[in-house]
Amino acid sequence: MSINSKARRDAKKRKIAKARNAPLPGPSIEPHAELRDAQGRLLGGIVRREGEWTLGLGGRIVGGSDSAARVLALLERAADLHRRDGLEVRLGCSSALRTAANTEVAERGISFEQFQLELEKELAIDPSPGLHVVQPMSEVRH
Repeated sequence: MSINSKARRDAKKRKIAKARNAPLPGPSIEPHAELRDAQGRLLGGIVRREGEWTLGLGGRIVGGSDSAARVLALLERAADLHRRDGLEVRLGCSSALRTAANTEVAERGISFEQFQLELEKELAIDPSPGLHVVQPMSEVRH
């Protein structure tokens, strides 16, 4: 048996072992936006997975949509809310997400800023009575 034969067999074994230990191919996740605080901690972000835009805030997935404009507007709204609370935040966005959002709203014949105003109005509608109501501590009974 030649030395080259053993080297080829060993290389083949290493290749098989490497393939066996490789992670299974899953759906690709493309990061497109991130909201970070002054210390660089991730507060929220947007990814695209299997054709859907997914919004995450506070380490949790909070929603998904086919609408790039909607998830971007929601993340920008979250950034504004943090700024109103006096926190310094930085929002970074991919050109692909920005282009998709602008194209989407342009097809509706409005600007992205007009879309944001429409979304604000939609979100300002009062919830049904009894939903999302937080009682003051003095009224909580144990």
